[in-house]
This record gives sequence, C-alpha cells and structure tokens, in this order.
Amino acid sequence: MKVYLISKRTLIYIAAAAVVLIAAVMIAVFSSANGSASRDGTNKEKERHSEYVRDGSDPGSSSYSNGTDSKTASTGVVDEYEIEVFAGLMKELPVYSVNRSDRKIALTIDAAWEDDKTPFILSTLEKYGIKATFFLCGFWVKDYPEMVKAIADAGHEIGNHSMTHPHMSRLSSDAIVSELNAFESIIEPIIGKKTRLFRAPFGEYNDNVINTVRKNGYEPVQWNIDTVDWKSERSAQTILDTVLPKLSDGSIILSHNNGYKIEQYLPTLIESALAQGYQFVTVSELLLSGDTVIDVNGVQKQLN
Repeated sequence: MKVYLISKRTLIYIAAAAVVLIAAVMIAVFSSANGSASRDGTNKEKERHSEYVRDGSDPGSSSYSNGTDSKTASTGVVDEYEIEVFAGLMKELPVYSVNRSDRKIALTIDAAWEDDKTPFILSTLEKYGIKATFFLCGFWVKDYPEMVKAIADAGHEIGNHSMTHPHMSRLSSDAIVSELNAFESIIEPIIGKKTRLFRAPFGEYNDNVINTVRKNGYEPVQWNIDTVDWKSERSAQTILDTVLPKLSDGSIILSHNNGYKIEQYLPTLIESALAQGYQFVTVSELLLSGDTVIDVNGVQKQLN
C-alpha cells in the first residue's frame, strides 16, 4: 500500500482553492436568484433619468456645477406609479416650474457681479409694465445699495442668493444659515423686510441645502428655462431660439443682470411672450398656495 505524504504548504493551497470555488458557486447562485428581481428596478431608474434633458444636471441630482447658474428641468412626463415607486429614493427638490394653466410665467434675474446693465433692465421692465424677481448676492447688495432700492421701489421681488455665492452643497447646516442671515442683515435695512425666496449659487444643492433653507422659512427656486446668457459666444438670436420654444404655463426663466446679450434679447423675449398671451408675474405670485407637492421633474403641483 502506497503512502502519499502531503506537505503543509500543499494543504494550504488545496484549502485556498476550495474556498475560492465555494465562493464562486455562492456568488453564481445569489446572482441568479436576485438578477430578475433587481433588473426591473434598475431599468425603471434608468428610464426615470432618461426623462430629463440635461443642460447641466437633472432635477433629481444632488448638485452640479458648470461655473454659473445653469440648469434645465425636463418637460418629460413621469407616470404616477413611477413617482410612487421612487418616492423613497427621491431627493429633496426646489421648484423648477409650476403646474398652471393660466399663461402665467416668471422672469428671474440673478445679480452677483457688475451693475452696468441693471438700469436698462429696469427701464425695459417698466416699459412693458411687468414685474420680475431678482435674486441678489449679499456682496452685490453692499456694492450697489441704491440699485437694490431702485429694484424694490419699482415693485420687483427680491430673493436671497446667499451672502458670498459659495458652493452651498459643501456647507454645513450652520454655515448655510449663516449665509442666509448675513444676507438678510444687509437687505432688510434697504427694502424694509426679509426675503422669502432662495436660489442656490451655481444652481448647486443637496438634501441638506433644501431642508435647511425650507426650515428657515424660504422656498428654494430654480428654473426650467435657462438663457445661458453668461456665455459671451451666445448671440441674442441663439438665446431667443432657445428660450421662446420652451415657454409654457408656469415656466421660470433664468437671466443675469450682467448677461452679455441681455440688452439685445430681453425686449424681444418679453414682446414675443406677451404676443403669445403669457403674463409675467413674480415668482411668489407664480407659486401655488395651500397644500402642494414637488414632483420628480421639480414641478410644483396642487395636492388634490
């Protein structure tokens, strides 16, 4: 009878091989059992995200940055059952647009740098008898207090765009509140009241930003139509060709007080919208009252 001697090292190799084989079998069994169950959910998630037209990021993303306020929500329709399925996965969203059927829209103008075109904007708004919502940064308010007063005296709405224009999604809750309060401390003495709307610098936000600003009495507002007028290469006609076809009831338009071509495109944008029967109102006038919900596209809707 032959006796085979197996070294300690060989035993270790055999044991290791056995462990690897067992692990591979378990993984194969687990993948087979769960593949069909997870596939449907994964595909639904992909379908939901494919609904969006990205101009920077979709409304369900936590944050984005492209160097300026530039973000567009989709007009894609999401079925009710998808809203229910993904309710637990939804991120906190600001208002991108409002579900209305009365031809009301809002023009919003962000001001963080420079001031040379603001008088033109104000005179244009006065010419057509419309009101807009200006989201101002605190350091802009400090540099141009007389212009802030002119905006308020003309009956336009003012919103909080932070004190220093930071990346809010990188801040703690306390730091976010400090930004909000610092802005209010300089705007209230000028216009005689606090603001109640907030727009995140760079359009960046996450759950913490949205929850914190709402907890402090603000409604966070984005936009669903972006002029992208901060890009010098975009002509006035390009901006109009981008914006006008997207107009719909409840739209919120983003412009900048120092937009390169705002002096060329703003009068035509206003005239064209008015000719289509749209009525410009402030964001607060556009928002719905009572019990509302914001769907996965960032659309504020009335609860039935």
